[in-house]
Amino acid sequence: MTQPTASPTLDGLFKRVLARQPDAIALIDPPNKPRITGQSPKRLTFAQADRAISALAAHFIESGLPANSVIAVQLPNTIEFALTVLAAYRAGLVVAVLPLLWRQAELTMALNRTAARAIVTTSKVDGIVYADLAMNAAAEAFSIRHVCGFGTDLPDGMASLDNAILRESPATRAVIQDGRKAALISFDVTADGFRPVPRAHLSLIAGGLALSLESDVPQGATVLSAFSPMSFAGLACSLVVWLLSGGTLVLHHPFDEEVLERQINEHRCDTLIAPAQLALRLDELDLTQRLPRLRNVIGLWRTPEQVASSACWAAQQVTLTDVYLFGEAGLFSARRIAEDGAPALIKPGPHGAPRELPGSSIAGEILLTPRGTLGLRGPMVPVAAYAPPPPPSDSLIAPPPRDFVDTDYAARLDRATGAINITAPPSGIMAVGGYRFLAQDLQEWARRLGQGALLTALPDRLSGHRLAGRAQDNARAREALSGLGLNPLMVEAFRDRTPST
Repeated sequence: MTQPTASPTLDGLFKRVLARQPDAIALIDPPNKPRITGQSPKRLTFAQADRAISALAAHFIESGLPANSVIAVQLPNTIEFALTVLAAYRAGLVVAVLPLLWRQAELTMALNRTAARAIVTTSKVDGIVYADLAMNAAAEAFSIRHVCGFGTDLPDGMASLDNAILRESPATRAVIQDGRKAALISFDVTADGFRPVPRAHLSLIAGGLALSLESDVPQGATVLSAFSPMSFAGLACSLVVWLLSGGTLVLHHPFDEEVLERQINEHRCDTLIAPAQLALRLDELDLTQRLPRLRNVIGLWRTPEQVASSACWAAQQVTLTDVYLFGEAGLFSARRIAEDGAPALIKPGPHGAPRELPGSSIAGEILLTPRGTLGLRGPMVPVAAYAPPPPPSDSLIAPPPRDFVDTDYAARLDRATGAINITAPPSGIMAVGGYRFLAQDLQEWARRLGQGALLTALPDRLSGHRLAGRAQDNARAREALSGLGLNPLMVEAFRDRTPST
C-alpha cells in the first residue's frame, strides 16, 4: 500500500522530476574525476540515477541501519555525493555532512556527537587516502557499525558501494515522505564551541527555494555547481536548486578554472553556483565573451562582511546574486539590479523571494539585535540548535523568549539609506574559507608543539583568514600536527617559506 505524502522531501522532489522526464540527463561528473578520485566520469539520466539510488538505499537497509539513524558522509563534489544523499533519504536516514578538510580529530568528534551508525567516504581525493581516515575515525566512535566507500583499494572491513550499485536488491522500507522529519546535520563553530546543527527537509528546501527564486533559476536549467556540498549552503545551492529546477546538475570539484570554463561551454550551462570571489574573478576576465551561454551566477560569500566593498559586476548579460552565508545558521540572497552592478542594499525586516517583487512569499527576516549584531529568522533557520542553554532548575528567572538566531556578526544601521551594514565577523572565531574554528584552539595546538612554536591567523581578503606558523623545526611540527589528526590548514601553516634559488 502506498504511504500518504505528508509534505515534500528531497527524495520526493527527485521522484516528481523522474516521473516527468525519466530519460533527461540528471547528473554529470567533472571531466577530471580520474585525477580527483581515480574513477571514470559518469553521466546519468534520471532513470539511471533512480536505479543507483534504490540500490544504495537497499544496501543501507540490508546493512541493518535503522530508520532515522544517522549516516555520516564525506565525499567530493561528484555524482556519488548526490546519489548517496538521496539514497539515505530513500532509506529513511539522516545525513551528517563532513567537510573534506576535516581529518581524524574532527571526524571522531562529529561521529561521537551525532551517534552516527555508518560513514560513507571514497578511497582517495586528490591523492589523500580518505578511506583510511574514515576507518581510523570509526575505530574511535563507538556508535559506528558500518563503514562504506566508493573507489578501488578499499581497506579490509570497508564495504564497496560501487559493487552495491551494480546489485539488484528487492530490499525496501516504507518511508513516509514527511518534510518535517530530520534530514541533515551540519556542523558549525560558535563562541560556545563545536555545534551540530540538525535540519528538517522543509528547512533545507526553504534555503534552496530562497536561492532559486531570488536568482530566477529557470525550469529545466543546466546548473554547474562549483561549491563544496558538505554544508547546509552547499546542499541547498546544489542539490535543492537542481531538484527545484528539474534540470541537469553539472558538478565541478573546486577549483580548476580551465576545466570549469570548459564544462560551462561544453554542457551549455546557464547557471553557475560558485564562491563569489571566483565569480568576480571570471567577470574581470571578460565573462560574457568567454562564457556566452551563461545567464545566472549565484555567488556565495563565506565572508558576508566583504560584500558591500566588493567590486561592481560588469557583465550586462549575466545576473549576479550575492548569497550571504552565516556559518550553518542560515543565509539570505540579493540579486544585483543596479545599473552599475553594485551590491543590493540589505534592509532589516521580512524579505521575500524574489526580494524586489512586492507581495512575494516570505523567505526570512533580517534584524538587528540589542547587542548590535545581525539576527536571522525564518523557515530555514534552525532556532533550537542555537538556543542558549536553559537556566538552572532552581532559577526563578525565566529565559527570554527568542525565535531568531544571533549570528554574532557585528552590524549597524545606515541612517542615510536604512540599510544594514555588516561590519565584522564573530569575535573569537577564525574562518579560512569554509573552515571555522575558535581562536583559542590555535593557542592550544601551538602549546602542544613546545616552546618557541607560534600558530596564528592573519587577515586575508579572499578567505577571511590565513594561517601562519613558526617552530624551531617546521618539518617536525608538521609531522606532529598530522599525527594529532589535525586539519591540513593547520599542518601547512608550518610549511617552509624560504625561497628556492
